[in-house]
Amino acid sequence: MNPELKEKGEIKDLMKSTDSFRAFPLAAITGHSLLKLSLLLAAVDPSLGGVIIAGGRGTGKSVLARGLHTLLPPIEVLDNESILEILSKRNSDTSLRPIGRNLDPDKPEEWDISTNKLLEEVIGIDYLNQIEEIPKKVREAPFIQVPIGITEDRLVGSIDVAASLSTGEQVFQPGILAEAHRGVLYVDDINLLDDGIVNLILEATGREKNNIERDGLSLSHPCKSLLIATYNPEEGALRDHVLDRFAIVLSADQSIDNAQRVEITKSVLSHAENNIKFSEKWSEESDNLSTQLILARQWLKDVKITKEQITYLVNEALRGGVEGHRSELFAVKVAKANAALRGDENVNSEDLKVAVRLVILPRAMQIPPEDDDIQPPPPEDQSPPPPPQSNNEESEPEANENDNEQDQEQEEDNSDGEEESTPEIPEEFILDPEACMVDPDLLLFSSAKAKAGNSGSRSVIFSDSRGRYVKPIIPRGKVKRIAVDATLRAAAPYQKSRKLRNPNKSIVIEENDFRAKLLQKKAGALVIFLVDASGSMALNRMQSAKGAVIRLLTEAYENRDEVALIPFRGNQAEVLLPPTRSITAAKRRLETMPCGGGSPLAHGLTQSAKVAKNALSTGDIGQVIVVGITDGRGNVPLGLSLGQNEVEGKDNENVNLKQEVLDIAAKYPMLGIKLLVIDTERKFIASGFGKELAEAAQGKYVQLPKATDKAIAAMALNAINEF
Repeated sequence: MNPELKEKGEIKDLMKSTDSFRAFPLAAITGHSLLKLSLLLAAVDPSLGGVIIAGGRGTGKSVLARGLHTLLPPIEVLDNESILEILSKRNSDTSLRPIGRNLDPDKPEEWDISTNKLLEEVIGIDYLNQIEEIPKKVREAPFIQVPIGITEDRLVGSIDVAASLSTGEQVFQPGILAEAHRGVLYVDDINLLDDGIVNLILEATGREKNNIERDGLSLSHPCKSLLIATYNPEEGALRDHVLDRFAIVLSADQSIDNAQRVEITKSVLSHAENNIKFSEKWSEESDNLSTQLILARQWLKDVKITKEQITYLVNEALRGGVEGHRSELFAVKVAKANAALRGDENVNSEDLKVAVRLVILPRAMQIPPEDDDIQPPPPEDQSPPPPPQSNNEESEPEANENDNEQDQEQEEDNSDGEEESTPEIPEEFILDPEACMVDPDLLLFSSAKAKAGNSGSRSVIFSDSRGRYVKPIIPRGKVKRIAVDATLRAAAPYQKSRKLRNPNKSIVIEENDFRAKLLQKKAGALVIFLVDASGSMALNRMQSAKGAVIRLLTEAYENRDEVALIPFRGNQAEVLLPPTRSITAAKRRLETMPCGGGSPLAHGLTQSAKVAKNALSTGDIGQVIVVGITDGRGNVPLGLSLGQNEVEGKDNENVNLKQEVLDIAAKYPMLGIKLLVIDTERKFIASGFGKELAEAAQGKYVQLPKATDKAIAAMALNAINEF
């Protein structure tokens, strides 16, 4: 702790930036009080878990993240460039490279193996006792943004091809995770990022260390960075696992009046006209926040929280029905960080309220019942209430005594000059059935889950010919797309020995070096409506199926879903609507809906399998759902539908129609086709064939006599998400 730090002017000198462009100051941002506080708390304790900012387009999500970076103090790091320069002058081993970036000179226990070897070469074997001689420098805290199309190699690090070619040995090139150490790691549109990349980021920042086990390398380096992520919920939901790993998840959507909108517009225009002058206008407020942040980091290690206060936070989580234990763990860290930000060494009730508001309340899945038995613990200095009096004569002198006691307490407070104390624990729970007010800025996990449930299919498929380059793989068979970077990395360490055998070649690539590109792309689902168009209820079933097709197509564009319709009647099944995403084409094709006649269910299942197989072979469809609107009973054999029985003269009566249908359905799992049977027959006349049909295909069966288009469409979407 150093209260005189600001008076000496050291902070102001350190915070001066040499960049010609300066980010929008956090203090100049209108509104967003909760988000500003959350970002400051995360900056006080970067191990807290990070912050997610959700919101629509143009709500200032990126501005908030970059505004926080302007408040971070510079950091002192090991000067890797000077160390390598000294080695090069001594003609030492040029294959040695420091793995970590922005390493703290005062924490040698965090240095990686390569850095220790380098320092031993430069300083000597006793380098740990000569810390003052190690080259150091002061630099701005890094702000690293993760690109949407980043690959695993660039994120965690990989072999440096150029250095490996020159040295003939494996030389590691650090990735983005190393560069963000002791700074800000910013992930924009995290919901659009590859799930594997997000998992790697969460793993490294959660452990505060990046472990590399790839390309024959086994290395690690520290990764203590402040993780800030943003996303637009309208562009897709975020996995619950990701939401839970962040300590604070808030919304940037705020209700503002006309005056605030005018103020925002003026500020943005002023910053765009002259960002340096605009930053100098807010320099005093920014310096105050920077000083508060620096001092809070120093105070944090001394902040204490009592067992009773932790119990209060746990009870709040229990009352809200919060899943898991991360909520109370994050809440304790937030409470301590808020106390440090206030400049206090003890957590009080206000800090606990902030922790509940930012961490526990957004995760609350339920409001506790009114007869909840959990009672808040009373503050330590709270005296018991006086007993009630039966008459006015006894109450008057007691009132006078209370007045005298209050006067004496005021005189003692004035004489001692003590400030009013804040209780250590709130007098009541925030998650109260009657008093709980949900702030519109809070992004509730329950509402996020509800949105995710209706998001449709979000499957991805891997390919070796089309899509986004995810990572290199060892090929099996012929290579269609060569991963040049990975191939060079695999061949680089062996170039010295190979050039001795092939002196005329600059780079020698052998067959074992080749790596193929693993490509990934979004794949939608194909929903095939197989509708029984025979019998008296055929028209109603066809109308419901037509409405379900149109409903699904209205949501098909974002998720790349396609819809097809195959009615079966008479002796054959007809592909009335081939797989499409066009509403216009669907309406035109569905104008004529023939009904009546026999029930060739076997041919309908066969036609659906053919359409599904063709769709899966294109590589644009990840899964196929056949929604059979039928009771499972067929009365036309497959041979008759294909014209075989008439030619060969077979007797149709000897064909086991039920077994034939079940045999065809049993092949669906091997073809990768899912079957959902919606039985529209009433229960008292249902034969049970529909249920047996679903079981044979390892699918699902639903009894729905009144199958409306809305119900069928909802079941199809649920099947896409659940299968």
